Amino acid sequence: MRTKAAVLWGLGEKWQIEEVELDAPKEGEVLLKLVASGLCHSDYHLVTGDIPVGLPYVGGHEGAGIVAGVGPGVTDVAEGDSVVLSFLPACGKCAHCARGMTNLCDLGAHIIQGPQLDGTYRFHARGQGLGQMCLLGTFSEYTVVPMASVIKVDPASPLDRAAVIGCCVPTGYGSVVKTAGVHPGDAVVVMGIGGIGANAVQGAKGAGARYILAIDPVEYKRQKALEFGATHTAANVAEAQALITDLTRGIMADACVITTDNAESGYVAEALSLVGRRGKVIVTAIGHPTDLTMGGSLFELTLYEKSIHGSLFGSSNPRHDIPRYLEMYTLGQLKLDELITQEYTLDEINQGYEDMLAGRNIRGVIRF
Repeated sequence: MRTKAAVLWGLGEKWQIEEVELDAPKEGEVLLKLVASGLCHSDYHLVTGDIPVGLPYVGGHEGAGIVAGVGPGVTDVAEGDSVVLSFLPACGKCAHCARGMTNLCDLGAHIIQGPQLDGTYRFHARGQGLGQMCLLGTFSEYTVVPMASVIKVDPASPLDRAAVIGCCVPTGYGSVVKTAGVHPGDAVVVMGIGGIGANAVQGAKGAGARYILAIDPVEYKRQKALEFGATHTAANVAEAQALITDLTRGIMADACVITTDNAESGYVAEALSLVGRRGKVIVTAIGHPTDLTMGGSLFELTLYEKSIHGSLFGSSNPRHDIPRYLEMYTLGQLKLDELITQEYTLDEINQGYEDMLAGRNIRGVIRF
């Protein structure tokens, strides 16, 4: 079939909107008609090369839609079902899945390789195969994805809102409640208030943190952080350090979550300076692949038992957590309407990323 998609043909280029050829789903695959797709910063990492892949690529890894067809062997969903896509596939059988760590499933090794799990392409244009961001390619009206990435949800679910639950909600929220293990009464710092940072703030509030300090140089984002549950804001780390010192009487934060556009190596040292004894630094943002060093006091790391943790998908379980977050939204316990600050058509995708880079959005969403 033919479908319209946003394709990235080269590093540093704009997304090109064009008609591409999409193959039918093969064994264990699902054809999906997209309702909405989130504009995540991780897709911009394809543009900059911070996620190194072999271009061209159909972007997009945060989406929700309706099943339009299934390949052989697919029995978990049927045509007409409402689904949310997880950017991390989960087989349910590997050693990590068996231990409940489905965000670390062996299939995750395939998400930046381009082709589907069998090594072949589903999207084609200009005489060649097109990779799919995280095996999904949600910057397209239709896509074909592995069943391992598909989460069936209640048919009454608002899919235009549910799309962001495929990435930024569990990644941010889970970074606090799962990876950091924040408890009621803790003090939490969130460094960077985009889509993921806003949900880290929501996670801290949901966990019962007494102080939630949001750091961002953009005034608009600091104001939005207060809407999501931040108790205090700061424009930079120096300001935040003075504030958290005063608030906690020198005990400092229990956790600092790095949710900036990139995880720069210097941010780790800054985050370590904001946490106290047994404080945790959670690195959720993606670092540059060539950065092999981090800063920070090893003296304090040992004597204060501080720690540094990576967090992928907020240490969440896609098949369990995505429906739960959607239910939390339905019950009024999770803000999604406020999270989605601008909607775009597929043709407006480059404008959407300009707005993101300029700090005008918390989360932009493409509506199909």
